[in-house]
Amino acid sequence: MTSRVSQDIDLRQGFVRSLEERREPGAAEVYERLQEMLGRAESWNGAIRLERLKQAVYRVQVGDASGRALVLKRHPPAIAQIDRLVAERWLPVLGFKDRCPQLLAAAAEREGRWVWHVYEDLGHDNLATQRLPWRLEAAVDFIAELHTRAAGHSLVPEIRFRARDHGVPFFLSNLRDAVAALGALRDYAPDAPPEFPAARARLQDGLQRLLDDAPRRVRLMEEAAGPDTLLHGDLWPKNIFVSMNAAAPHPRLIDWDHVGAGPFSYDVSTLLYQSSPGERPWMLCRYREAVERAGWRLPTDAELNLLFHTAEAARYAHCILFDAMAVLNNRAGWGYRELMEYERWLDALRPPLPGDS
Repeated sequence: MTSRVSQDIDLRQGFVRSLEERREPGAAEVYERLQEMLGRAESWNGAIRLERLKQAVYRVQVGDASGRALVLKRHPPAIAQIDRLVAERWLPVLGFKDRCPQLLAAAAEREGRWVWHVYEDLGHDNLATQRLPWRLEAAVDFIAELHTRAAGHSLVPEIRFRARDHGVPFFLSNLRDAVAALGALRDYAPDAPPEFPAARARLQDGLQRLLDDAPRRVRLMEEAAGPDTLLHGDLWPKNIFVSMNAAAPHPRLIDWDHVGAGPFSYDVSTLLYQSSPGERPWMLCRYREAVERAGWRLPTDAELNLLFHTAEAARYAHCILFDAMAVLNNRAGWGYRELMEYERWLDALRPPLPGDS
């Protein structure tokens, strides 16, 4: 009994210390939840190891190399609740329960500021590391199926209320707020690099031009983008996994923190902008064919180009806004460099497909 208690304590202290060294809150609560899930430490072969995947996300290897692997992710409480709705309500209602990682457990930090989720580990088969044609084709087909199945569904108002609206409000509010925040920085830049004032002015002018063009873009969104649907909201290659399941590709999406409702073009634009220019035409063609089989009719390529550019510009404006707020509210010196980088990116931003918008 003494050795068993000692082993539990050593494992607990090592795990908690490892997270606390990374300044992660709620380490003790996470360990206790893992112990409830997995049983006593002797079943772990005396080992539990952490691998940091990115900020607030860790892979946990329980036991030896052949043991169980889990993923820990720290959320603000509101995001934790949304991600639970994705896994346990929204995707299952649509018939896609197995298209996201299984949520195995949750542990709240003692003061309630953070919630840790414990997910199954999908391994390394994401499109960032395994970008094979058959994986990409399966991913495009699934995204088309998700969009068409959720379009106009009675869940969409609930998703919009509980999560985000990635449609017209996202575009207009981020543009307006970013222009205002950059205007406030004109007279408040105490530690700014000497090149910042000119870059700030150019960035504000670029966003103002987009805002002046907003009526044309909003009209197209309302007339040609189709019914609002469920959107993943962050379709970068690292968030798209495709494995083989019973001899057929099985796509799954992770990191649903930006889930919301809105036009299909919001998701598809991310997918295209995060792909090489040579891949984009055939990816869009495959998406178009998939949604047409479900009864959709997409706009012309020229109209799609403008819809895609609008969605990407809205995301830029969102990032610009929060960088400017970090400078204004928290005197974050790094924000100046970030804003100058966005000025260059926005100036270089073009529609993703060949031809003019």
